[in-house]
Amino acid sequence: MKPTEKEITYQTTNSYSTLNTLSDSTKNVWFACHGMGYLSRYFLKYFADLNPEENYLIAPQAKSKYYVSSRLKHVGASWLTKENTIKETENVMRYLDAVFEAEHLSKKPNLIMLGYSQGVSIALRYIAKRQLSCSQIVMMSGGIPKELTVADFEFLDPLTKISLIYGTNDEYLDEDRLSLEKNRAFELFGHCDLQIIPFDGKHEVNTTLIKQIA
Repeated sequence: MKPTEKEITYQTTNSYSTLNTLSDSTKNVWFACHGMGYLSRYFLKYFADLNPEENYLIAPQAKSKYYVSSRLKHVGASWLTKENTIKETENVMRYLDAVFEAEHLSKKPNLIMLGYSQGVSIALRYIAKRQLSCSQIVMMSGGIPKELTVADFEFLDPLTKISLIYGTNDEYLDEDRLSLEKNRAFELFGHCDLQIIPFDGKHEVNTTLIKQIA
């Protein structure tokens, strides 16, 4: 007899991390989605050199936590896996809705949506599903979800700045994958201010480029 898989709905609690203070002096609000294996509070260290008066950082936290080493010392987290992806994506979207509501982000027009590695797929899905207007979209060392289409991003203002950033020595990129991601970026964001920005490095967060974006 085969097992039966059932579903329930229940209330849960998750954290997120912020850096600096949201005030009248704030020019940029960053919504930064971390990659696999990170915790949000540690991911924010890459933004520590930004002007604290002008930049307010919000880093949502992936719910699925796990030990990243066999010594069971360091903890990381993952946004999604191939298991039940559609339903899990809906859960993540509702969580991000709650973060946006808690931070009153609709009141801040200069919003920078950044995703690193696995976080790129989270940021882009949220922008597409919620038709989220933002001043910049930063895709750093991550892939564009296959299911997203041109229609998902037609609402974006043509002045929206889009950056596809990758390391020339990224161990997860070969020529075919890089060509695919560039083509997808032009397909989805060609009507905006799109820039392809390589840097000399591996699969990593480039803090120099982050400062240039700000």
